[in-house]
Amino acid sequence: MSSADDFSLTDPAWSGSEAAREASDPALLRALLDVEVALAVVWSRRDGVEDVSQAVAQAAREPFDVREIALAARGGGNPVIPLVARLRERVRAVAPEAAAYVHRGATSQDVLDSALMLAASRARSVILRDVAAACASLAGLAEAHRDTLMVARSLTQHALPTTMGLKAATWLEGLLDARDALAAVPLPVQYGGAVGTLAAPVSMLGGDAPAALGLADALADELGLDRAAVPWHTRRTPVTRLGDALATLLDALGTIAVDVLTLARPEIAELSEPGGEGRGGSSAMPQKRNPVLSVLVHSSARLAPGRAADLHRSAVVVDERPDGAWHAEWPALRDLVRLAGGAAQLTAELAEGLVVHPGAMRRNLDSDGGLVLSERLMAELAPELGRERVQELVARAARGEDLETLLAGALGDAGRATRILDPADYLGAAGLLVDRTLERYRGGLDA
Repeated sequence: MSSADDFSLTDPAWSGSEAAREASDPALLRALLDVEVALAVVWSRRDGVEDVSQAVAQAAREPFDVREIALAARGGGNPVIPLVARLRERVRAVAPEAAAYVHRGATSQDVLDSALMLAASRARSVILRDVAAACASLAGLAEAHRDTLMVARSLTQHALPTTMGLKAATWLEGLLDARDALAAVPLPVQYGGAVGTLAAPVSMLGGDAPAALGLADALADELGLDRAAVPWHTRRTPVTRLGDALATLLDALGTIAVDVLTLARPEIAELSEPGGEGRGGSSAMPQKRNPVLSVLVHSSARLAPGRAADLHRSAVVVDERPDGAWHAEWPALRDLVRLAGGAAQLTAELAEGLVVHPGAMRRNLDSDGGLVLSERLMAELAPELGRERVQELVARAARGEDLETLLAGALGDAGRATRILDPADYLGAAGLLVDRTLERYRGGLDA
């Protein structure tokens, strides 16, 4: 189901993505209600009256007006307060005895933090699915182009020969690192009561503090979240770790995007994005096919560091309930989920349909007449011809003379000159590096 905040005219990179839906207001509202229901379940189970939680669950399934809850949230500073009031009212109308199990022993931050972790968990599943699809396509590119020659560039200039397979493997390594980091982030439940001491649950349990801790663990299990050793009201590492992992993923996705943007330039033309109806068009220049997938992924990657920084700024808190820092986390975290989710989906499509142009790669590699192998010439021929002599030959070639002819004359061996200028013979361990990455991808190597 679409909602007004899973799309945006100014954010086409994530508009309509499944991750954006999981980060939307309706999805967050559903997560808030899921936390309230789970809380009622663990308490009613503890008290041996499990049927009362069914009344809470039934009331939570009835529609709530997202806009009305959002506007009412201005009164108390968060949406949990008006939501709980309306939920308790509904439950009381059908099962008065069950109303006491709504929001039992909890504070608003418990419910909202747990709901954010729950929504993030659901969005993470979607993001990791799209990352897996992108990794599969990149592995295919790395294998298919393991030995496809191209020029490596450093500081925007031609440097040495490399392969498209190694470039794809490097992209893949970055995504595997980011995937592993995101998958490993703990998403813990929050249940600490008003100031994180669990005072209310302990009191309700007749002073049984271990039982209160057990309820917190049971709530985590019910929601499918990680258990928390202690409440984290003012210890915001769960949020910053998640934000950092999402930003790291966007770093990896953005690197792929900017590489494609560079190599898809007409004057380079080594890569092309997949086409599609209406894809990459220009309103004024009908001849253009813009690499719009990469453009959108790049835009998301550029926004991520700022959003992650917002989370770290909000992690510096005061007292037992932050005075605004907590509130500032919510939009920043949701933005990161949307950006990462949209970029992962776009990259999966980009990687699956990316077109490689080996002919253009070879043309660009050969465009300087062999000067791209100057490092090899210095390393292998300086001991024989002298450093100054090799530098002279390279300089003459740079001014327009044929390097192979110059080398043949200096060496007295035309065949050797041809061999030493063969870029396929100066790839180092490129092929083996591709193989290692593919082995890691297939589960044979650790990071």
